[in-house]
Amino acid sequence: MSRTGRVGVGVIGAGVISGTYLENMTAFADLDVLFVADLDLARAQAQAEAYGVPGHGSVDELLARDDIEIVVNLTIPAVHTEVGQQIIAAGKHVWSEKPLALDHESGAALLAAADAAGLRVACAPDTVLGAGIQTAMRAIARGDIGEPLTATTMFHVPGPDAWHPNPEFLFAYGAGPLFDMGPYYVTTLVHAFGSASRVGAVSSRSSATRTIGSGPRAGTEFPVEVPTHHAAVLSFESGQSAQSTFSFQNALPRMGFVEISGTDGTIVLPDPNTFEGESTLWRFGQEGPSTIAPVGSTYGRGSGVLDLARSIRAGIPERASGAIAAHVLDVLLAVSEAAETGSMVDVRSRITKPTPLAETWDPAAATL
Repeated sequence: MSRTGRVGVGVIGAGVISGTYLENMTAFADLDVLFVADLDLARAQAQAEAYGVPGHGSVDELLARDDIEIVVNLTIPAVHTEVGQQIIAAGKHVWSEKPLALDHESGAALLAAADAAGLRVACAPDTVLGAGIQTAMRAIARGDIGEPLTATTMFHVPGPDAWHPNPEFLFAYGAGPLFDMGPYYVTTLVHAFGSASRVGAVSSRSSATRTIGSGPRAGTEFPVEVPTHHAAVLSFESGQSAQSTFSFQNALPRMGFVEISGTDGTIVLPDPNTFEGESTLWRFGQEGPSTIAPVGSTYGRGSGVLDLARSIRAGIPERASGAIAAHVLDVLLAVSEAAETGSMVDVRSRITKPTPLAETWDPAAATL
């Protein structure tokens, strides 16, 4: 029997990112955040008490609760699918931090298990649901640039070793600029164009080692295990194309650049790693650009959990779906393979392009 009313939520993982999720989710009237779990029970208790969550304890305790319908998985990427499978086995829907998985097979298996159980998997990034990107998506949908044709995205920084006190994991398997930052940019492109179909790429690694630049371990040298620069050309099933670069080896930082051009004009989107920001529109025959102010929600991380909850109640597809996250992962894996082999690589999955959110979509409103 279908449930009604507010949706009970539990959180697994009480690390730093949980603070943003808990701050926002406890402000959403349609969610009832009931429990925080962590291997470190004291840390779970501290986060629960800090955000007024009534329950805290172990993962098993959380999964045993009948009043929790969605579990927010904020564990480390290496165990995202393992924990996700536990959540599904307990009969609960999954919201996962990115990435959904580290390989195609485990991501596909997670989605298949959820489908067989009549459950849903949704996944970060939900920045794409923020006012900034959604306002741009509505502008594209109403024809402000005509028929969309091409895109250019850039994420160029010197690298997190300069500021992060423990940056080794960002230069290890499953990370690097491609997998760490790529999901924000590729998710935005998929929302704009739909399914990617084929990619080509090159990559490089500027140094075999890096040195920690700040914190108590400053001066410590560590190995670089993955490429620190990828440049890719993406082809989309509906005919569009994109050029994308992801780099930890640029002395000149250029972050948050997403430009989409069409038959009538070009729109520059705000940083896809944020929920805010205006867009800038250039149109052929128009003197100078115009600014499109963001309209919509700027609540931040946790908005996707709210959309998942409302979609479950309404029986409609959620926008930050596991299927989209799995497709984005397949695109990134294809970029990696293309760079390694020097060949064009087909993308294995396909998705249905989400429709933009209405301007009036408000995560804080009581609708259930």
